[in-house]
Amino acid sequence: MALQESGEMYLETILILSEKKEKVHAVDISEYMGYSKPSVSRAVGLLLNGEYIRIEQDGSIVLTDSGREVAETIYERHQLITKYLMRIGVPEAIAVDDACKIEHVISPESFDALKTHILNMIS
Repeated sequence: MALQESGEMYLETILILSEKKEKVHAVDISEYMGYSKPSVSRAVGLLLNGEYIRIEQDGSIVLTDSGREVAETIYERHQLITKYLMRIGVPEAIAVDDACKIEHVISPESFDALKTHILNMIS
């Protein structure tokens, strides 16, 4: 199942929340993203069917290996692009917003080249 931008955003959110909390539940995702519980429930169902997440007996949501891989990729892109945009003078709020858009459409090749350039630039 190919993920769309919204699925990637949910996985990224689950990753971020799992770094802050021992257990992540749908209500946590709803509060963090500002989405309705029915919207989160639908997305969770799609991610579950795509085997990107699993639901534990206590109702907590856990990333599978493939879900974690996608989430970490998106989160790395978000962080690097945000830092770069801020470094070149973009205000933080705009940098975060723009990075959130770019992270979902940039090709792996372009991101790798950008990452290499940025890391060489700040070394």
